[in-house]
Amino acid sequence: MRSALRNKLKELPDLPGIYLFLDEDGTPLYVGKAKSLRKRVANYSKKGDDVRLATMVDEACDLDYVVTDSEAGALLLENTYIKRHQPRFNIRLRDDKTYPYLKLTMADEYPRLAFTRRIRSDGAEYFGPFLPGGLARRAIKIAQKLFQVRVCRIEIDGTLPRPCLYHDMKRCLGPCVDGLTTRADYSEAVEQCRLFLAGKTDVLLRDLKQNMEAASARLDYEGAARVRDVIFDIESVSRRQQLSTGRGEDVDIYGLYAASGHAAVTSLIMRNGQVLDRRELFFEGLGPVAPARLLSELLPQIYDVTTFVPSEIHLPLPIDGEDALVEWLSEKRGGRVYLRMPSRGPKAERVSLAMQNARLAYRRRFRLDSGVHQGALALQEHLGLDGLPERIEGFDVSTFHGAETVASLVVWQSGRMNKRDYRSFNIRGLEGPDDFASIRQAVHRRYRRVLEEVGDMPDLILIDGGRGQLNAALAALAELGVEDTPIVGLAKREEEIYSPAVPEPRRLPRADAGLRLLQQVRDEAHRFAVSRHRRRRDRKTLRSGFDDLRGVGEKRRKALVRRFGSYRGVKQATLEELCSVLGPALGQRVYDQLHAAPEPEPVAASAKGGTQDRVRSSTRDD
Repeated sequence: MRSALRNKLKELPDLPGIYLFLDEDGTPLYVGKAKSLRKRVANYSKKGDDVRLATMVDEACDLDYVVTDSEAGALLLENTYIKRHQPRFNIRLRDDKTYPYLKLTMADEYPRLAFTRRIRSDGAEYFGPFLPGGLARRAIKIAQKLFQVRVCRIEIDGTLPRPCLYHDMKRCLGPCVDGLTTRADYSEAVEQCRLFLAGKTDVLLRDLKQNMEAASARLDYEGAARVRDVIFDIESVSRRQQLSTGRGEDVDIYGLYAASGHAAVTSLIMRNGQVLDRRELFFEGLGPVAPARLLSELLPQIYDVTTFVPSEIHLPLPIDGEDALVEWLSEKRGGRVYLRMPSRGPKAERVSLAMQNARLAYRRRFRLDSGVHQGALALQEHLGLDGLPERIEGFDVSTFHGAETVASLVVWQSGRMNKRDYRSFNIRGLEGPDDFASIRQAVHRRYRRVLEEVGDMPDLILIDGGRGQLNAALAALAELGVEDTPIVGLAKREEEIYSPAVPEPRRLPRADAGLRLLQQVRDEAHRFAVSRHRRRRDRKTLRSGFDDLRGVGEKRRKALVRRFGSYRGVKQATLEELCSVLGPALGQRVYDQLHAAPEPEPVAASAKGGTQDRVRSSTRDD
């Protein structure tokens, strides 16, 4: 921590509030809350396991704070600051999904039915939330069909000359036109709609079933089918629509899975004892972060944008600032909210189910499968790695009798090949084929630049080759002072794994998941090296006379070939013909290049040398 920040620590009060780490421009890097600003911020001077926050402290140049009256007030203010400034090192909620409600605008003379995602104190009566959201739209259509309550926004004064199409479709009573309905009839329709949306559908369903049977008795099967469909829709909405009245068991159940700098959070939405929906949130490139910290920063953001707070929230582990969060949620709900970490029984089983959903969501989002994960676990065990290898960099060399030697670098990261980080190295300064020197040069150039610009070494380096190639790579790393990065070699013939500290190579079963992962990286490095080597050879051997013409690029070359057929035809063209294709200025320049007088041969040149010069000139002209 910078000395300026250490001095600021002494100025912090022992009061609740929020603190802001700022960069050199005064932009917030991180916003946090604390019951005691002095005690909380002092912890940042210690080395912790959270690499993300450690990086933030290294970048921070200043510190600011705002005092609040309570820890709950600090939580609310922290959430406001995060949404306003979007600090780079805060975990921000990127999915602001809120569930839909229906409202009857009871303050209007002729109430209307509307779709909304926000509950306001506007005199309207709200129903919901509807899970999933499509049920809200279906409920509106059913209410229009059964009760003919309006959904339009126009001002109702009875002066319109004719109603809209909804009245003709028998979806609205038409209060906008005088004489089509009475206030008493419309009020009765609104009351029936209110009971329907409130879930009190027993009487309504009984009457509809009687109507369906009556239609069937008079052989009106089409009419009976329509009533049957309405009954089905009502039962579906009534069964799945749940009210925010607090009755029954309203619980949000959270599961979390984090690895490789990414995280997936899943919440199961339970209303009246039924799991009605699932919500998934993903975070990419966080760096290693503690699950408790992630949830403590995430939950306030979720319930700040939602209109419904359940009576219970079940979590897989305790979080920071639990008391403040409970106080804030209870105030928002208007009743007591409980945070629970169940350890056994049905509630613990539901949390376990949420955790399983989070793992599957993580695998689905970041394209990980169980085979890849098992491969990384196997490598960790076989090679004695400190942690799960998340980034593997593989090297290979391709050459043709020492000519156009190319070394390749491929990157396997978080279960897939990261082609954006691939690199190739044109090996320089070698006489003849030398795989050892080529590997040494490529490894040295790669990690010299990494140390200068990035500073993050991979979890494992893989060299395509045996003991000789491995020792060459080790020599390059030793020159750079890199000693703690794991490195192995994989020889093709017997698929033997060479390690620096083990004198004898290790042979794994062909079906071993760790070996298959190494083979995947090795084969990709070989493919990439060969493709780059062939491209380099092609560029050198497949040359044309057009390559020596200054000012003639790909487009003009194609134009010349279309007009004259070949390079020989271009050389035989007149100045006027070239100018008609290339324009006067460039046409003159190309003509001069094509018809420039050859350089005189040196007088002292031998016959052999002169013959070679003439052959070389003839070849270039053709």
